[in-house]
Amino acid sequence: MSDSTQPKAVVLLSGGLDSTTVLAIAQSQGFECHTMSFDYGQRHKSELIAAQQVAKAFAAKTHRVISVDMRNIGGSALTDETIAVPVDGVAENEIPITYVPARNTVFLSYALALAEVVQAQDIFIGVNAVDYSGYPDCRPEFISAFETMANLATKAGVEGNKLSVQAPLMKLSKAEIIRLGVSLGVDYGITTSCYQADEKGRACGVCDSCRLRKQGFAEAGVEDPTPYQASNTE
Repeated sequence: MSDSTQPKAVVLLSGGLDSTTVLAIAQSQGFECHTMSFDYGQRHKSELIAAQQVAKAFAAKTHRVISVDMRNIGGSALTDETIAVPVDGVAENEIPITYVPARNTVFLSYALALAEVVQAQDIFIGVNAVDYSGYPDCRPEFISAFETMANLATKAGVEGNKLSVQAPLMKLSKAEIIRLGVSLGVDYGITTSCYQADEKGRACGVCDSCRLRKQGFAEAGVEDPTPYQASNTE
């Protein structure tokens, strides 16, 4: 049985390194965690399997997979398979083609709805502005604006039960995130960050997300447990 006095949180869980660390943080702070993942038409469906494994490993109170087919909108290499996933690194001052239009706005809106239903006053998301890949919806300004909107748009907010959007990784480097996660007992071997992992969940090792992840483990001085496709292990 859950403790009725235990604070509740909705945690957006992609199955990747950052969101898994955020789940570990929320749990360490004493929250009863309700995790939420999205099948949004992304080419890397292995992340949904990883998210389920992570939710189970951390004994999340509930885990939901929401279907939102963003392929009907397109405009991103992650939702349109005719657009190649970039493998040449992240360019400065340029929003990459892996940006999915309005994705975090959509995800946070669903999290907000669930928060009202389970009576959670905290929503956790793993956005990060230091290793920021050019995504406008990973900035602190966006998180602050969404929180303001959330308290205007909900029954909870109107009744004075302030909702808070927590982004604890916002100012951390990838290496700092990994060190923090390790200290909280995260097994990064069950997480998936790759934009184009194969059907077995093995990472390509060359996409922007893989590059940031590899660099993070190297800088953290932590062995990289990521399973890579045989041709891209270096």
